[in-house]
Amino acid sequence: MSARRYVVSGRVQGVGFRNFVEHVAGKIGVDGFVRNRRDGSVEVYAIGTHEQLTSLRTALEKGPLIAHVSGVLEELDSVDNRYVGTFTIEITIE
Repeated sequence: MSARRYVVSGRVQGVGFRNFVEHVAGKIGVDGFVRNRRDGSVEVYAIGTHEQLTSLRTALEKGPLIAHVSGVLEELDSVDNRYVGTFTIEITIE
């Protein structure tokens, strides 16, 4: 298991993006969270296998139908055991 942090930019707030990510994460078995950021982007912290994280990244690049993703930044992160076994929608951060 490994962890990644993604920051998705574009028209990604107010279009159901967090619900979309929660659904995809549940479908592919990824743990972590998704939350809006005050700058208009969406942050995703994900824990999973290489294959699961690759599938998630592909989904983030597309987003839900009414979203427009202009970029996905990805960085390696450490596994935070607080999120193992769950995927949640969290409150907005800075």
